[in-house]
Amino acid sequence: MSYQALYRVWRPQSFEDVVGQEHITKTIQNALMQDKLSHAYLFSGPRGTGKTSVAKIIAKAANCEKAPVAEPCNECDACRGITDGSISDVLEIDAASNTGVDDIRDIRDKVKFAPSAVKYKVYIIDEVHMLSTGAFNALLKTLEEPPSHVIFILATTEPHKIPATIVSRCQRFDLKRISSRTIISRMKRILESTDIPAEDEALMLLARAAEGGMRDALSLLDQAISFSDEKVTVSDVLAVTGTASQQHLTQIAHSFYEKDVSTALQVSGELMHEGKDPVRLIGDLIYYFRDLLLYKTAPNLEELLERVRTDENFADFSAKADSDWIYSCISELNQAQQDMKWTNHPKIFLETTMIRICHQGKAVSAEGAAVSGDVGKLVQRIDQLENELRQLKQNGIAAAPEQPSQQQPAERRSFKGKASGISSGQIKEMLKKASKQNLMQLKSGWGEILEKVKVEKVSAFALLSGAEPAACSDDHFLLAFKHEIHSQMASADNIRSCVESAVYSTIGKSLSMMTILQPDWEKVKQEFIQEQQGQSPEAEKKKQEESDPLITEALKLVGDDLIEFEEE
Repeated sequence: MSYQALYRVWRPQSFEDVVGQEHITKTIQNALMQDKLSHAYLFSGPRGTGKTSVAKIIAKAANCEKAPVAEPCNECDACRGITDGSISDVLEIDAASNTGVDDIRDIRDKVKFAPSAVKYKVYIIDEVHMLSTGAFNALLKTLEEPPSHVIFILATTEPHKIPATIVSRCQRFDLKRISSRTIISRMKRILESTDIPAEDEALMLLARAAEGGMRDALSLLDQAISFSDEKVTVSDVLAVTGTASQQHLTQIAHSFYEKDVSTALQVSGELMHEGKDPVRLIGDLIYYFRDLLLYKTAPNLEELLERVRTDENFADFSAKADSDWIYSCISELNQAQQDMKWTNHPKIFLETTMIRICHQGKAVSAEGAAVSGDVGKLVQRIDQLENELRQLKQNGIAAAPEQPSQQQPAERRSFKGKASGISSGQIKEMLKKASKQNLMQLKSGWGEILEKVKVEKVSAFALLSGAEPAACSDDHFLLAFKHEIHSQMASADNIRSCVESAVYSTIGKSLSMMTILQPDWEKVKQEFIQEQQGQSPEAEKKKQEESDPLITEALKLVGDDLIEFEEE
């Protein structure tokens, strides 16, 4: 097979070809010229940003026959041999498939032997975070004090997984994502050399789809070239990457703003029919609204836009769209993107999210109109009161006769759960069907239930940390909370459904959750016990008073007509 992918053909062979990483290439070039190369390097960064390419360039520059040089000549036997992989002194090891202690011990045993063809032995260990703990331990001493003819270069996309003892023995360089502008410039250079025409907007879409990775950008460009007929167009790139065009995103955004549900669903339906992924579409919409907000607040930072090309239509829309509305759309879309990870029907989530955003706009407008009406009524009332006050000042105020204050006995009010709107009567009805066996079953699995809730929704777990099961029947369970705010928040539909689902998966019963405050629970429980015993609180008090031996003896002497009970 003679054909090679673009990213392989155009792999950097010198520091000059490594784009977007000047902070690293300049440092290493200075070290090469001053003969101050370190014995160990650690390159970390996103995929496709040049970690292993820089490592191989270092190996060539250090072993170049014209050394010391800032750039390898790529002409001598050493440079050509390292490029084609024929020199055994430069080893590129994939740690993902060589994770064991024995693989590292083999390196440790061979590292003491002098190189056979070049000046330095160079070990390039890619994806080094995949090594086992034992392998890292085996590498420690050798990495700290290797022979003078050895250079270790470690590369990883996840530096946080590498032990600190390894990191401290290396010079660490963090490669950054490559900007879209730099990627576009590189692709134009490649296309010019291959005489393949391409639209500028198509290259912009490819660069943004690559998300800062040059290798991803060249792979996508390779696909687009194969898909296109004679020229790489926007439609070719959209078909290859699966992204939605700016025209479609603008139509959906305008339908959100105008509360036009039918247009939003129609456009999304067309995109789904073309094979677009609902999750990818949600992501494109999030970036669109992000760019909309960024352009609205800082129009001079146009180069930071991720998904859109600024035109007159986009500028007009950003001017009239309210920032709070944009925040709300981003929040709704982000929540939908999270929920889509746990469903088998992402298309339904996409459609319901679009409907909710459109209706939310209507609700906000209706609420604004209601507030405006209330303000108008309030202004009228204030004017009326000011007129009455003015008349009272002019005519004088007649003193009202003082009325003897009559202290009304405080009413006894029955408890009603503020959080869930559940009355004491409903709780007492549930208690009639509750059993100790059900409660013990719920309490025994409560720890497991909390763990499941924590995995599903951390906010729900935080609310339940101060609650405890109080009662349980075959249909309901009651949670007693210490704080009213926790009880109120736990009664929300999303929290309630999360807890009920965890209960069902743990004890195998479909139970509805009821909430109550701890002090109110004590009161309701006492009332329920007394009612079950057929005694009112007044009768119970009288029974307790009559059980006193002194009171019983007084009743025998004078009778209950002449005795009056008073509390101290």
